[in-house]
Amino acid sequence: MAVIGYLEGTPSIFLTQVSLDGFSTLPLGNGWDGHGKYIAHIGPQDNVCLVVGYLHKLLPTPESTLKPADLLFACRRHNIPVLVIAPKEGHAKARELLGEAASFVTLVSREDLYETAVRIARKCDER
Repeated sequence: MAVIGYLEGTPSIFLTQVSLDGFSTLPLGNGWDGHGKYIAHIGPQDNVCLVVGYLHKLLPTPESTLKPADLLFACRRHNIPVLVIAPKEGHAKARELLGEAASFVTLVSREDLYETAVRIARKCDER
């Protein structure tokens, strides 16, 4: 069964919908919010095939030396797709804020989240 990892704030109706579709969910944390397993520690043992979260969950505070790419290191290393939720009109600014991470995440509006996530998770589940 494919597992969809999610950062705090991911819409509960989305999580309910993917659960009804037969996907498992795993709460993930960014290191500041104390929500779920720390995202940088996920690996093959977790069976995560997709990570979903809002843009602001990947943006460290100004005092932090971490960058979004640092938080998503495990996703990149294990080829786990990442959907970053942001309004369509903000995607250009979101790419700037994500820096290096923008090259390996997919920006998605909340309206397109379910369709995009299920398409990716089904491909993973087929493997």
